[in-house]
Amino acid sequence: MCLIAFALDVHPDLPLLVAANRDEFFERPTAPLHRWTLPGGAPVVAGRDLRAGGTWLGVSASGRVAMLTNVRSSETGDARRSRGELASLWLGGGVADTQALGDAVDPADFAGFNLVAGDLRQGDWRHLSNRNPADPHSPHPPRLWQQRLEPGVHGVSNASLNTDWPKTRRLRSAVSRAVSEAADAGPGWQQVLHEALGDGCAVPAAALPRTGVSDEWERALASPFVRMPGRGYGTRSSLIVQARRQDGALSLTLDEWRHESDGSASAGPRWDAPVHRRETFDLPA
Repeated sequence: MCLIAFALDVHPDLPLLVAANRDEFFERPTAPLHRWTLPGGAPVVAGRDLRAGGTWLGVSASGRVAMLTNVRSSETGDARRSRGELASLWLGGGVADTQALGDAVDPADFAGFNLVAGDLRQGDWRHLSNRNPADPHSPHPPRLWQQRLEPGVHGVSNASLNTDWPKTRRLRSAVSRAVSEAADAGPGWQQVLHEALGDGCAVPAAALPRTGVSDEWERALASPFVRMPGRGYGTRSSLIVQARRQDGALSLTLDEWRHESDGSASAGPRWDAPVHRRETFDLPA
C-alpha cells in the first residue's frame, strides 16, 4: 500500500474513515479483499499478498486495524522478513497493545516501513517506522521510531507520517471534506474520495519529492493514482474503510475497487471499470 489517509476520532459517530491506494507490480500474486484466517487462528478481513502471505491493510474480528506502507529508497536488497508480517503480528493478537507491538519489532529485520496500528475498541493508536522521520530516504543504523496518534486526519505514503507530499496532501484534504458528510450518511462523500484516489494528474517538477529514485519514477509515483504499464507497475486497488458507532455498537464496512478488470497486466490499471467487493461486520460488545 502506497497511499493512505485516515480520519481518527474526528466525528463521534465515525471513529475511523480510511481511503487508500495500493501500488504494486502487476505480476505479484494478490487475493482481493476477503475474510481469511491468520496462521495463529485470528480471523481478518483484508486483501492478501499471495507471495509472502501477509497484508498491507486489514481489520481483525476483534477491531484491530493495521495499515502498512513501504519507505521509498534507492537501496535494493532483500530484508530478512516480509513487511506484511508486521500487520499480521498486530492483527493476530499476539501482542497486548501497541506499546507491546513496538517492543516485539526488531527494526533491522525489515526494509523501510510505516505501520499504523490501532484498536477501535480500546482507542489505542500508534505509528511505527524503522526510518528516521527527519530523513526517511537515507540509510541509518536500525532503530524503531514510534508515536501515539492523536485524533485528527493523518496521511502516510512512502516517506513518514504526515509528510507533506502532493499526493498525501490531496487525499488528506479529501478525507477531511468527506468525514462529516459520511458520518451523517450524506450524499456524495464517497465520490469525493473516489476522485482523490483516482487522481492521476502530473505533479509540477518543482513539487516532486526527491527520494533517491529516478526522475521517471518520481514523476509517475507523485500522483495518487499511478499508471506505469510499461514498467508493469501501478495502482492495483483502492479501499475505503468506515467504522460507525450507533447506540454504543461499532460496525465496519470495507469497500475495495480492483483496477485489473480486464485481466491484462500489459494494459495497466484502470479506474473506469473497477471490480468492487464489500465486506461488513459488527464488532463484539
